Amino acid sequence: MSEFSTRLTDLRENKGWSKTYVAKAVGLKSMQTYANWEYGRTEPDFETLTKIAKLFNVSTDYLLSGNKDKQPKEADLADKETIFTYEGKEIPPEDLEYMKRILLGGQHK
Repeated sequence: MSEFSTRLTDLRENKGWSKTYVAKAVGLKSMQTYANWEYGRTEPDFETLTKIAKLFNVSTDYLLSGNKDKQPKEADLADKETIFTYEGKEIPPEDLEYMKRILLGGQHK
């Protein structure tokens, strides 16, 4: 079994769900298609992978790579640790404020 198939099996079993339930929940016509993913015989396409991630409330990154952070992430532009650069140079804070106003449609917080 691949790491992907092991993660898929673990997620399903931790929820107490059957393969048939998961297959129906992601819109598959056949439970065997889903079972083949758990057995490592085949893998889902990107669209279905996204549906699986939403069903289990994990990120696609977790499903594919086992990234320890299971939860899906939203981009956080307010992160003060992030350094924005342009042509290799850090963007000055006043320019970042101007860019934020532009992105917010001219509105100022």
